[in-house]
Amino acid sequence: MSKSYQPYEPDQMMLMPPSLKEWLPAGHLAHFVSDVVDSLDLSAITLVYEREERGYPPYHPAMMTKVLVYGYCIGVASSRRIERACVEDIAFRVLAANNTPDFCTISDFRKRHLKALRRLFVEVLRLCQEAGLVKLGHVALDGTKMRANASKHKAMSYGRMLEEEKRLEAEVDRLLKEAEETDSREDALYGPGRRGDELPEELARRESRLQKIREAKEALERKAREAAEERKKEIAAREAEGPKPGRKPQDPDPTPDPKAQRNFTDPDSRIMPSSTDKGSFLQGYNCQAAVDGEHQIIVAAEVTQQTNDSGQAVPMLEQVVANTGALPERASMDAGYFSGGTVEAVADLGCEPFIPPDKPKHGQPPPPVPRGRIPQGLSVADRMRRKLRTKRGRAVYARRKEIVEPVFGQIKQSRGFRQFLLRGLEKVRGEWALICTGHNLLKLWKAVATGPPRVRYAFS
Repeated sequence: MSKSYQPYEPDQMMLMPPSLKEWLPAGHLAHFVSDVVDSLDLSAITLVYEREERGYPPYHPAMMTKVLVYGYCIGVASSRRIERACVEDIAFRVLAANNTPDFCTISDFRKRHLKALRRLFVEVLRLCQEAGLVKLGHVALDGTKMRANASKHKAMSYGRMLEEEKRLEAEVDRLLKEAEETDSREDALYGPGRRGDELPEELARRESRLQKIREAKEALERKAREAAEERKKEIAAREAEGPKPGRKPQDPDPTPDPKAQRNFTDPDSRIMPSSTDKGSFLQGYNCQAAVDGEHQIIVAAEVTQQTNDSGQAVPMLEQVVANTGALPERASMDAGYFSGGTVEAVADLGCEPFIPPDKPKHGQPPPPVPRGRIPQGLSVADRMRRKLRTKRGRAVYARRKEIVEPVFGQIKQSRGFRQFLLRGLEKVRGEWALICTGHNLLKLWKAVATGPPRVRYAFS
């Protein structure tokens, strides 16, 4: 007796549902993204096309936005991968209504409307608020390093630039001399009528390399001069206030530090210590996120060129207020954010800070819980140390890891965003906003699908 199998007839004719929406189950993420985008204000994008009277009719901005946003929700951000998905993936085909934009069109749309797409982050965040997913009782801040669309091996220090410029100048002079000698020999051999104005390939490579180094060198020198001018103004303002104790400040040096580096591919990116691999470095950006403790909704997002998180606490909390209209009751962050001024500035805003002055050592037992009244004359750091040793301080700060760090894990590990596609600080900020928008949409979708009735009612 032969084994029986489920029916398998590859050539069988099938009748697909006439409506594209029926190709996916009712609760699919693609339907949710489509509904959300339809509720957003896309006038900043559509107005651009309505003012254009010439040219071939463009793809509908709503369709292009849906395809892009859905891609960032599921970790498909490459324009080439999105083009392929619009042909091979049912969810993308449903969102694109069987349109098949090529990767150049997708890439150009993202670059052209990046500022408008960046604003969608706030609109989606407001939807999360309306659904009750943002409480602002406890917000945790953290930063993660994200690779730039550039190699760290394409960076060069100012000191190395000076050496390389001299070496390449000598190489170019040598090659030009050899070319002249070759021309003279060929003129004598073949006659003076031969055209010989083409640059040798070796010489062209060296000249272009020399030009890039000179441009990067000039940029570093310009930046150093601007910094020196700013420092001069600070010194002049200080001297205008009257004599100060201590040594008189020295005039700033307008020459770049020999170790100052600039990347030829993405000059805005910086060499930074890796967030995951100790002792290793990457060419990238420092991505900041403020995450609400209720449902891990990102309530503020920013990208900086700083290699550490110092000075980011107050700007991020101010962005939380601008995005949500309210200030969180408590804010926790790791020791990288600590300074006496930061603690006082956060408290002045009306938010209770939980920022350890010291990085805890792994495996070290926690210090004993303090008892009695707070001693007089404690410094800001000592008061914070004492606060974080209390039962309440420990409980609040312990939540920081479970609020913000899983968000970076979901973005980097689950959705695979480990490197930016765009170059330049402003474009990278727009792409980080798109990544965070996709994260919030996923949280909202899951809450609407599985959350309590009040959440589903608030969104519907």
